[in-house]
Amino acid sequence: MILEIRLSNFFSVYDEVVLDMQAANMQTKKAKCLEDNTFVCGNERLLKTVAIYGANASGKSSIIKAIRACAEMIFTSHNNNENTIFAFAPFKFGGIGNPSKFFIRFIMDGVEYEYSFELTKTEILKEQLYYYPKGRRALVFSRDETKGPDKKDVYEFQSVIRRPMDVAANTSKKTLFVSRASQMDRDVAKEVFRYFNERFILNFFDYNSFSVERLLKENKERFLNVLKIADSDIVSIDSHHENKRLSTAVYDPMDNQLLSVEDIQKPQLVITTYHRNNPEIPFNFFTEESEGTKRLFRMMLTILDIVTNNKILLIDEIETQLHIKLVEYIISLFNKSESAQLIYTTHNTHLLKNNTLRKDQIYFVNKRENGSSDLYSLFDYKDFRDGMDIEKAYLQGRFDAIPYIDELSSNCVE
Repeated sequence: MILEIRLSNFFSVYDEVVLDMQAANMQTKKAKCLEDNTFVCGNERLLKTVAIYGANASGKSSIIKAIRACAEMIFTSHNNNENTIFAFAPFKFGGIGNPSKFFIRFIMDGVEYEYSFELTKTEILKEQLYYYPKGRRALVFSRDETKGPDKKDVYEFQSVIRRPMDVAANTSKKTLFVSRASQMDRDVAKEVFRYFNERFILNFFDYNSFSVERLLKENKERFLNVLKIADSDIVSIDSHHENKRLSTAVYDPMDNQLLSVEDIQKPQLVITTYHRNNPEIPFNFFTEESEGTKRLFRMMLTILDIVTNNKILLIDEIETQLHIKLVEYIISLFNKSESAQLIYTTHNTHLLKNNTLRKDQIYFVNKRENGSSDLYSLFDYKDFRDGMDIEKAYLQGRFDAIPYIDELSSNCVE
């Protein structure tokens, strides 16, 4: 689970911003009523959901994009070649030429970890991994390419990773050591890689067909409830696999021959829906349901899997193409989960007035005078009491993070 993320010099973010998932120590009546929005992990009480508000072009999306870009580096940097340019941009008004920095604290299998790296668009400069195996901070490895070129000067290790210099010898400045060590079957690095790859979900994604069938059967009633909230008239849904002949011939390298269409069969997922008007008439989900229903299907299977298995999800503009009631339902799924976490951006101020978010769950992004993005929490406003109208105060500009319209230039010319 995530405790904290720090970012600097990514996209519109220049100075360091901190997204803190640790619950504040609040003893107000409202905070106690919303205690289910938090969970205990080890010695920490953490937030299940965090909302990020801000004006258009304030940098909300930059926060999500930066986190995604850094996670993608962990997933893929072991494949990078010497001509690779990393998929992010430093802050243009002062950040070019300076390193970009990523830091995350997280808990995996009951143990706290700290992982960080610094990089430019073309090379990794520094990388560190610490953990707390017995409640005390201990080094796994440290890397500083500015001390090179000798690998023995660049790296420092404790006795956690076996034969670490073998990994270091195969790690270029284009590659994160964690990625290469995982690829080379080093245990701690593999665990960190799996954490990001399996539990740190960067967006909605598609499952393979067998996973879809399993998830649908496990979550059928909840999925039908989602469709009801979305005002769909689907009242029942079934799924199974059946063998279908492929529509094209396939070359078989084992027999060195081209197999005919008639020779080949492939298990194919079949999903059938039934509607309120006549529950006896079957509909082919993939060919006869709307694109909106199919998108909702893919999205909700992801969310139900994340909530059930206590993973982490990042969503930019959660309300896109979704009714507000469905957005509220999604957020409530996370807040009712055991320990799933959701970080999302939104413009929808209705979510501020439904009395379901603690002050430490609400963040704002605002543009500084130099054009960079600042990130701060409602909890930072010590004079803002729980009984006050958050939506009204936000729209009045009390927390900044809203667009300022020039009324003179916006008047229509008659």
